[in-house]
Amino acid sequence: MPDRQPSMETLEARARRRESRRDFFTHVAGAAAIGATALAASAQAQTSPSPTPTATFTEADVLNFALNLEYLEANFYSFAATGAALAAADTGGNVGTAGAATGGRAVSFQDPLVAQYAREIAADELAHVRFLRSQFSDTTRAAQPAIDLSVSPTSAFSVAARAAGLIQAGQSFDPYASDENFLLGAFIFEDVGVTAYKGAAPLISNKVFVEAAAGILAVEAYHAAIIRSVLYRKGLATPSLRLIEATTAISDARDTLDGKTATTDAVRGIAAEDDQGIAPTTTSDGTVSNIVPLNENGIAYSRTAGQTLNIVYLNAAAVSSGGFFPAGVNGNIKTSAASA
Repeated sequence: MPDRQPSMETLEARARRRESRRDFFTHVAGAAAIGATALAASAQAQTSPSPTPTATFTEADVLNFALNLEYLEANFYSFAATGAALAAADTGGNVGTAGAATGGRAVSFQDPLVAQYAREIAADELAHVRFLRSQFSDTTRAAQPAIDLSVSPTSAFSVAARAAGLIQAGQSFDPYASDENFLLGAFIFEDVGVTAYKGAAPLISNKVFVEAAAGILAVEAYHAAIIRSVLYRKGLATPSLRLIEATTAISDARDTLDGKTATTDAVRGIAAEDDQGIAPTTTSDGTVSNIVPLNENGIAYSRTAGQTLNIVYLNAAAVSSGGFFPAGVNGNIKTSAASA
């Protein structure tokens, strides 16, 4: 959103800008169907508005999938804010192979605002982990899988940064080295978390979990807006850091991973090449920021479970492990989409 007064002229400029954005494409979210009767759904991205389901997942499957993503985010922020991974009491389970989150460390924050945000988000993500874990019995809860949060040249962060052109072959990207690097690492996770929760929204039928999922989605969106806003402000204040350009590069790299679908549907806000950085856009009405990545209808976009796994596995193919989850996620929803 623009940095100054929210005038009607500014809002109209935003609407005109959105009308010129890329078409949005529909897909059927493949996370699973949530409901008392375990609705059928596909875990892979689909190219038809009415696909034939390829797998049937239960409510527990879907919640365990979300729990895997929360383990990833919570550990990253816990490392950055405190220097430690999640405690064992918050990671155990009997579904899947238990693993450790490794390679992270505390950030020596220079900006007290960023430090406060890191601590707040760490607490929020831990609360999400504990809430989701509380929905299971000891025998049905997914264990935390192995999570790579390290900084070597072959680490997930470095592979992602290299794909975005932020570093060269053989170099490392360290999200704990500075406030700015931390924000870029957070930018990867928060945007993906928002789109993953929104992608599952149309398939949720259990009213209790509709409200709970909407609540988690709202928190993830607040987090994403904080990260995007701070990156934008720092990018404007110190252009030499090229933070705004870095977000565009990361979003473009994510777009190459999560593939295309066949049918446009701007009303649902679901797209193929939909990811957006924070680069401002110049229109006939002036320059406007892009803190909130929306389509022409002002609707945020979505990803399927398969597309989400494409990004966290850092692979455009249909695979069951890689990237931030070197041994894969735990549970029945674990294969990424075969991107077109």
